[in-house]
Amino acid sequence: MTETANDNPSGPLPDPEQVGTASACALNGRRPIRVWDLPTRLFHWLVVLLVAGAWATWRLNRMAWHERLGEALLALLLFRVAWGFVGSDTARFARFLATPAMAWRHLARVLRREPDAQAGHNPAGGWMVLLLLLLLLAETLTGIFVANDVADVGPLSAITPAPVADAIDAAHALLWNALLAAIALHLLAILVYAAVKGQNLVWPMITGTKRLPESVPPPRVAGVARAALVLAGGIAAAVLVATLM
Repeated sequence: MTETANDNPSGPLPDPEQVGTASACALNGRRPIRVWDLPTRLFHWLVVLLVAGAWATWRLNRMAWHERLGEALLALLLFRVAWGFVGSDTARFARFLATPAMAWRHLARVLRREPDAQAGHNPAGGWMVLLLLLLLLAETLTGIFVANDVADVGPLSAITPAPVADAIDAAHALLWNALLAAIALHLLAILVYAAVKGQNLVWPMITGTKRLPESVPPPRVAGVARAALVLAGGIAAAVLVATLM
């Protein structure tokens, strides 16, 4: 299916708690809505594969491949950051990052069984996405620096004092542990939503669609041509960063 470009979103997405309350009273009239564009879905599953591959190559001491996977991961992350500003409604930071108060109100209802009425990330899930992106970015950037420092390549690694280089090396290991903890929390949340709330958060990230109430407006979806341009920029930026570090 061809993704449709649609620019200039008007205003934030509706408050999911208000929509959820209304839809809980009237469950009829649900219809499939495209909530995740193809670029966002591909990014999600490619990151899963690359993180797993980075762990496997580290455990097997295949460091050359480990470095290549890290650079590929950085390119994808830079794409996702840019996509968070110019991509589809559900991918944009301004559209899915709720206020802390909204996130807490959502968490207060996490054990309440109710139908899904959110097009995109829920208020708490949006903050988890931001946390995972920040941890992944920090992990890849410190990893590229460590790899270049060991090989004595890159102008930044050549001028960095030894204590700073050691601190970056230590941060790379600590960030990996923090990333694993965040991934575990993310997976736990998916299980809780499935078992307690009766909401499948994985299937929409595969198909791109959810069945949502008629009251939920379809999000605007950016085209794949724009995504290709943004990805090209992410790859170029990743190559530049890897060269400089």
